[in-house]
Amino acid sequence: MTTTDYDVIVIGSGPAGMTAALYASRANLSVLLLERGVPGGELINTADVENYPGFTSIQGPDLANKMYESAVQFGVEYAYGLVQSIESQENVHMVKADSETYSAYAVVIATGSVHRHLNVPGEEEYAGRGVSYCAVCDGAFFRDKSLKVIGGGDSAVEEGTYLTQFADQVNIIHRRDQLRAQQILQNRAKENDKVDFTWDCVVKEIQGDGTKVTGLVLENTKTGETSQTDTDGVFIYVGLLPNTEAFQNLGITDAEGWIETDENMHTKIPGIFAVGDVRAKKLRQISTAVGDGGIGGQEAYNYVEAIRG
Repeated sequence: MTTTDYDVIVIGSGPAGMTAALYASRANLSVLLLERGVPGGELINTADVENYPGFTSIQGPDLANKMYESAVQFGVEYAYGLVQSIESQENVHMVKADSETYSAYAVVIATGSVHRHLNVPGEEEYAGRGVSYCAVCDGAFFRDKSLKVIGGGDSAVEEGTYLTQFADQVNIIHRRDQLRAQQILQNRAKENDKVDFTWDCVVKEIQGDGTKVTGLVLENTKTGETSQTDTDGVFIYVGLLPNTEAFQNLGITDAEGWIETDENMHTKIPGIFAVGDVRAKKLRQISTAVGDGGIGGQEAYNYVEAIRG
């Protein structure tokens, strides 16, 4: 049998990836956890986590640290690297990351997703200068300011409410006339004196003075009328895009780029699994990511053991 660098390579160290690494390493497999940034995935950008069993409330980065400590306790190796591609040869998968290439019998893809951009004038120009996708990262820079939050789902409403501990006023702008967020999050936002709403509007332009954001141009989705509103900053939460560019040539994604798996996290390619937010599925939460990771790590073990005979 061909010798590999590892039994299993897990790409991505969010909750799903860390759980997969935990399960595979606990089964006495050699595991590489490959990550392009800081362990934790979107947990790093999350304020309060209130819907993960075992904690009434915990900061996202704190939960990420606890998960990482648990994930590496059975000998998982950790490496930084941006994955470029995966090539499969018989029972071996070659993972190319930056200038390094690693090999394993099984690969678990846990690369998650990224925030969708509005793709309007001014968005890229003022990124980091008033345009943000992370309230936890940038909220403290806007003390006593007026902010706009774009979106109507859980992230927009939850992070908008979080921003009120810094900002004087937070205006949530949604393209429809009602929110999609969980009712408990809606209630919390609507009961907050610092939060108000603008309905049936989309952003057409982010304005600035050359150094920072100063306002938005909005278009009413029902009347087509445009208007201008001043703001000190804009936080954008309008959906997610899968981190699957490196895997497009494998033929394992759907039309939108999400990786398709069966209920046991198997892709169309034997020995390649996908877990967490990168999968084509309905609910993307920490708890579902952990569930995926547990199944994926165990299935990777079963696959490696079958190869070994």
